[in-house]
Amino acid sequence: MVHNHLLFFFAALGSFNGLALSIYLLIAGSVSVAQRWLAILILMVSIRTGKSVALVFLSDTPSIVIQIGLTACFFIGPCLYFFVRNSLSSEKLLGQWERLHLLVISVVALLVNLIWPYANDPQLWHGPIVGTITWLWFAYLLISSGILIQQKHRLPPATARRLLLTVLAGLWFIWFAYASSGYTSYIVGALSFSFVLYLCLIVVWGRRHGSAPVEPYQNRRIETPAASIELQALADLMAKERLFLDPMLNLSRLARRLGMPQARLSQLLNDNNGTSFKQYLNALRVAEAQHLLLQNAEHSLENIAEAAGFQSMSTFYAAFKKVNGCTPSSYREQHQTPKTDFSSPEISSQA
Repeated sequence: MVHNHLLFFFAALGSFNGLALSIYLLIAGSVSVAQRWLAILILMVSIRTGKSVALVFLSDTPSIVIQIGLTACFFIGPCLYFFVRNSLSSEKLLGQWERLHLLVISVVALLVNLIWPYANDPQLWHGPIVGTITWLWFAYLLISSGILIQQKHRLPPATARRLLLTVLAGLWFIWFAYASSGYTSYIVGALSFSFVLYLCLIVVWGRRHGSAPVEPYQNRRIETPAASIELQALADLMAKERLFLDPMLNLSRLARRLGMPQARLSQLLNDNNGTSFKQYLNALRVAEAQHLLLQNAEHSLENIAEAAGFQSMSTFYAAFKKVNGCTPSSYREQHQTPKTDFSSPEISSQA
């Protein structure tokens, strides 16, 4: 009896805390798109595991509760995919692909609920529908893991990186717990979510409160010999790998590629190179844009900006005009090689 009470307590507590955390993240003011996807992901898993707790410990669980819990599984995989995808980018709004993707999943889930309500077809739900949802979840796990491996150079810094990896590993753990519940116990899935949820909270809270604060770099220039070597290493890396063409490149990622602390790279650019990180990137991107403007006269300015690493046309125009004192279109007109007019009077008179 005590054993069952403990199982119920820990499983239900995880589901309840997950629900509370997801609501908090959704209504919080300064939250990124990735964090909002994480909130929806936690909400869906909380509903799913809450249904498991109710089904195991409450013999008279209403069919609508079971149906809602199983329906939440439709969205676990997509939410994980978009959480990983947005964690590797700096997008601040939902893209068209995300909205369309979510709409399709929602329509499918709605049609399944309307055509085959759980109260009328419980065997269908526990058979083909749950099986399809389970393997759909598995497919999204594979896709999300593949994206993370493919774009590991875009991993966010420190705490966000640890949280991302913990969430992905945790969702694999929860999936295996539910997929193997026929050989163990159905409540294992809910208990695994409680474990993963508290592990994620420990990762975030422990990193913020358990590590010493990072001191800002000293207000003095790095000695010239060392700075020259490091600036040359930076220039070689940019020339070889052309990292500035990546619109998602930030200071922390570049510092990791160079193998130096982020604060030192910032100091190197500001004090020894006399430019901020943003100015440094824009200068490289403008130089690339200048080359593309003259070499690809048929390409639009939008294509040129995107190829040079700029995220928006306004940033492109502002950076280009600051460096060259003119707009990209004016620059292209001024530097294009003029065609020789053999019918001009000067040439005719000389002939």
